[in-house]
Amino acid sequence: MEIFGVPLQAMMSQLLLGLVNGSFYAMLSLGLAVIFGLLNVINFSHGAMYMMGAFLAWMGLSYFDISYWAMLVIAPLIVGLFGIVIEKTMLRWLYKLDHLYGLLLTFGITLIMEGVFRSFYGVSGQPYAVPELLSGATDLGFMILPNYRAWVVIASLSVCLVTWFVIEKTKLGAYLRAGTENPKLVEAFGINVPLMVTLTFGFGVALAGFAGVLAAPIIQVSPLMGSNLIIVVFAVVVIGGMGSIMGSILTGLALGVIEGLTRVFYPEGSATVVFVVMVIVLLLRPAGLFGKEK
Repeated sequence: MEIFGVPLQAMMSQLLLGLVNGSFYAMLSLGLAVIFGLLNVINFSHGAMYMMGAFLAWMGLSYFDISYWAMLVIAPLIVGLFGIVIEKTMLRWLYKLDHLYGLLLTFGITLIMEGVFRSFYGVSGQPYAVPELLSGATDLGFMILPNYRAWVVIASLSVCLVTWFVIEKTKLGAYLRAGTENPKLVEAFGINVPLMVTLTFGFGVALAGFAGVLAAPIIQVSPLMGSNLIIVVFAVVVIGGMGSIMGSILTGLALGVIEGLTRVFYPEGSATVVFVVMVIVLLLRPAGLFGKEK
């Protein structure tokens, strides 16, 4: 069976690949949106945190024989703690300054992190095996579905939706939003706003670490894996609307699928289609699809 002259199985395979990429876009842009929306900081080191999560998973298995499932918890915690140290020692002093200062600082952190990992492991990728429980594939009749890629989509969407629910629909999320808009008022109710801000930044980068562990069995782990992705993720955040949680999730998934379809019908444009969409959206709606117009 063919659709517009393209075999159905080939199209579904590219759609699946686009959905997997979209899952990573959604999770990484969600972390960026949480940090920007609640802390007003543009965290350019997000891609480096993603790379760090993948490397931690690889090192855990290679050096200490720690399983993928354990590293799925341990790696984000370590990345989150690293983010907390950065927030308490460096970023905290920049909150009242122009966004450019935070961007330059986190860009510098990115260069340092990439340089450190590159000095130890070079630029060639390190392979990471798919966990045995998720190895193999399932025959759906119209396509072969790799079990691990299906797991990536399910895990990413679950984490994204839980994060959205906590921030938008719970009392904790209300405190977070109120603490960024009027910290003195929230502190009057006995809430430690600086601690809440620190934990929010740690959680945001922990999401990037989690995505890195998910990505490790799909792509080879290398110091440059974050820098190759972060520009696209920033475009996703801009299209969805800076600071919009649900906008980041939906836009990330949609752009992943659009990218996959472009790869089917016009492969040469697959690398730039996200940026073409960004230009169109900014021309029509500068605040982004889900952003609030000022």
